[in-house]
Amino acid sequence: MTQVSSLTHAISINPANGEQIGHYPFESASALDAALSRAAAGYRAWRSKPVDQRSQLLIALAGALRGNAAAMANMITLEMGKPITQARGEIEKCAQLCEWYAEHGPAMLSAEPTLVEGGKARIEYRPLGPILAVMPWNFPIWQVLRGAVPALIAGNTYVLKHAPNVMGSAYLLHEAFKQADFPEGVFEVINVTPDGVSTAIADPRIAAVTLTGSVRAGMAIGAQAGAALKKCVLELGGSDPFIVLNDADLDEAVKAAVIGRYQNTGQVCAAAKRLIVEQGIVEEFTRKFVEATRKLVVGDPLAGDTYIGPMARFDLRDELDQQVRDTLEEGATLLMGGKKAEGPGNFYEPTVFGDVTDQMTSFKQELFGPVASIITARDAAHALALANDSEFGLASTIYTRNVELAEQMADELETGGVFINGYCASDPRVTFGGVKKSGFGRELSHFGVREFCNAQTVWLDRR
Repeated sequence: MTQVSSLTHAISINPANGEQIGHYPFESASALDAALSRAAAGYRAWRSKPVDQRSQLLIALAGALRGNAAAMANMITLEMGKPITQARGEIEKCAQLCEWYAEHGPAMLSAEPTLVEGGKARIEYRPLGPILAVMPWNFPIWQVLRGAVPALIAGNTYVLKHAPNVMGSAYLLHEAFKQADFPEGVFEVINVTPDGVSTAIADPRIAAVTLTGSVRAGMAIGAQAGAALKKCVLELGGSDPFIVLNDADLDEAVKAAVIGRYQNTGQVCAAAKRLIVEQGIVEEFTRKFVEATRKLVVGDPLAGDTYIGPMARFDLRDELDQQVRDTLEEGATLLMGGKKAEGPGNFYEPTVFGDVTDQMTSFKQELFGPVASIITARDAAHALALANDSEFGLASTIYTRNVELAEQMADELETGGVFINGYCASDPRVTFGGVKKSGFGRELSHFGVREFCNAQTVWLDRR
C-alpha cells in the first residue's frame, strides 16, 4: 500500500480504500527532451505576447477550471483523499487566483523610473525563461497554480513535474490550459523519475527551479539548482506556532485552531501544529478544543459533510504514527485519538496531545497529519520564545485582544507570515514563504511575479 511509483510508472492509489486507480508510464529521455524544447520555443513566443493578452488567457483559464471543477475535485479526492467540499473549494480558489493576476499582474510588471543625475533610468521586469516546478500532492492544483500563474503573467513558461500519486490531477490541469487556448509549450507536464528531474535541472533550456515539498527534497533540489547556477524558490515544511494569550476571544481562537490544524486532514505545511496557550486559559482552551475536534466528521472523503478524510499516503501514516508513539513515550498526555483508525483505508484518528514540552517529538518535528499539540506558556514572552524555538519558520498566529502587543510580537516572530486573530491562509494579495528550514523565496503578491524576473536596469545618456 505504500507504493506511489514503480521503476516504470507513477501510481495513484485511492487512500480511502487502498485500490489502485491509475498508473502513468514514466517518460523517456526523448519525451523529456521534447517537452523542454516545447517550453523553450513556447517561451520565445509567450514573452513577446502583450501582457494584456496573457491576462485574457488567465481569465479563460479561470473559466476552464470552473467548467471542469467537478471532474478535477473528484480526481483530487480519489487520488489523495481530500474531502470533496474542500477539493471543490481548492478549484474555485485557483480560478479566483487567475482572475486576480489577470487584473493586477500587468501593473506589477510596469517599468519603474529611477531618478539619476543626468539622463534617464528605469528598472524593467523581464521574464527569465522556462521554469521547472517540482510540486507536492497535498494541494494538487493550488500549489501548482500558486507558483505558475505569477510566473506566466511575467512571460515565463512552466514545466510541471508533479508528485507521482497525483498525476491524474496534473493531466486534468494540463487539459484545462489547452481548453483555455494557451499556446503550446507555455504549460508542460512531465512524468519522470528523480533522475529525470536532475536531467531537467541541469538542462540549459531550464532557467530556474521552484519546489514545494519536504526539507529533504528541498536540500536535494536546491543543491542541484545551485550546482547549475540557477535561481530557485523553495517552499518547505513548517511547524507553525498558534499562540493564544489570556485575553483572547477563546471561542474564536478555538474555532480558528481547529480549522488551522485539521483542514486537509492536517496535511498542510502552514498549519497550526503547535498550539501555544498562556497558562491562565490553557485548561479551558484545551477542553473546548477537544470538544470541537470530537465533532469533526471523519469518513468517506466523497461525502459532503466529511471534514477529515484519509491521509494521502500509507507510508506517511506510518511515519506519523511513530511520531505519535514517540511523543507519548516522552510524557505527553493523550487527550483523544493517538492511533490508526480501524478498518479499510488510510485513516488516522484525530489526535490531541496536552502537556507537550519543547523536548518532545511533536514540538521539535513537523507532524504532517491530524495531530494537535497543546503547549503551556507562562506568559507572552514565554509564548514568543517557544514559538521561535523551531528549525522551521513558515507562518505563525497570535490570538489576543491586545493588538499593540501582538504587533510587538510579530516584530520578533521568526516566520514568513504572522496572522493576528485569524488563521494562516495563502492569498494572492500577500506573500507566502518561509525562513530557516521552511525555505526561501516568495510566492504570490508582486513578489511572486518578480521572483522569476530579470530586474533589468535601462539607463540612457549616462555621463
